[in-house]
Amino acid sequence: MIKSELIAKLAMENPHLTQKDVERVVSVIFDRMANALVQGGRVELRGFGAFSVRARPARAGRNPRTGESVAVRAKAVPFFKSGKELRERLNLGGDA
Repeated sequence: MIKSELIAKLAMENPHLTQKDVERVVSVIFDRMANALVQGGRVELRGFGAFSVRARPARAGRNPRTGESVAVRAKAVPFFKSGKELRERLNLGGDA
């Protein structure tokens, strides 16, 4: 599902809200989540999962085309850990 599909589904399920209002709400939620991560925080949605930021150290990489060694800078990357309820739903109640 992409963001526009999410907005359309939420607007359909909430006819008292306009599509523009739903779009604004979804954008605000995503912006707040991103800002929390940028500030080094963590975003936890109970039952769904938690978003956090992990640091990747600098390393020596390799250009696959030339085989030449290149320096790869340290960076921060987003990390998602699914919640127990989501894992259970994906595995049909935990049978698998």
